[in-house]
Amino acid sequence: MPGIDECLLEAMRLPGARGAALVDWTSGLALGTVGEAPGGDHETTAAEAAELARLAAEHGAFTAGDLDEERPPVEDLIVSNQDSYHLLRFVVTSFDSTVFLHLWLAREEGNLALARIRLGEMADRLVLA
Repeated sequence: MPGIDECLLEAMRLPGARGAALVDWTSGLALGTVGEAPGGDHETTAAEAAELARLAAEHGAFTAGDLDEERPPVEDLIVSNQDSYHLLRFVVTSFDSTVFLHLWLAREEGNLALARIRLGEMADRLVLA
């Protein structure tokens, strides 16, 4: 079972991957980063992505109707712009499940469907101590 660094390096092997991070959405802190960051700053990107994740996770319009206390209220978020995709995948943890993987993909080289599937698999295998 991979840790943070191994998981992020695996994410960077996906076609079109430009950068990846593991972020705590309650604090906005990056727990690990690899590759590039949109705007050049991983910490700023982590804080901004955490705001988006927190918005989705804390508002009922975006959560499942029947919440399972063991799982995060949202599975993933996809944000697309003219040249890239941002995929935020919430991670189930043994503590409070307030972390997510953020993958930044180049739109031309990336495969969003494949990335979503693989990021889900990575999130399921990720071990946080």
